[in-house]
Amino acid sequence: MNAEQLKARQAPIKARYKEDPSSAQVTMHAKGTLGTDSVTCNVTTPIGAIEAGLHPKAGGEEHWACSGDMLLQSLVACAGVTLKAVATALEIPLRGGEIFAEGDMDFRGTLGVSKETPIGFQRIRLRFELDSDATPEQKQKLLSLTERFCVIYQTLRSPATITSEIA
Repeated sequence: MNAEQLKARQAPIKARYKEDPSSAQVTMHAKGTLGTDSVTCNVTTPIGAIEAGLHPKAGGEEHWACSGDMLLQSLVACAGVTLKAVATALEIPLRGGEIFAEGDMDFRGTLGVSKETPIGFQRIRLRFELDSDATPEQKQKLLSLTERFCVIYQTLRSPATITSEIA
């Protein structure tokens, strides 16, 4: 897809959202089913169920997907799609590239070993290795707009209000 095709695809959507802001609102959904024989949760995705479980450092098994890894994978996916869309819209040449996310976590917190240890990631690093002839200025613009428009990046930087309940 080139810039013209992307703009043509998004133009009527943007126009509708400007005319009727409520049409831009959506509630996304995710569903999981608790495992019956193990400490797992099967998460439904468009390409099938993913069996998520404890990380091996928390007593899980290597073949289970870890939700912490999945969070980083979501960041990589969102940042990659966003970067590609921004590059396309700005006609910044990309031949390819890879996106990496790393997160530092201390399992003493989530296992209740240390009340002083935070639960969750303390630091996350996102890195792009691009195959491109883009100028340094174009790369900086690409990075800043990717950070600005990436939903997962922005949600991690400014967390959403979250509630929970047992029904």
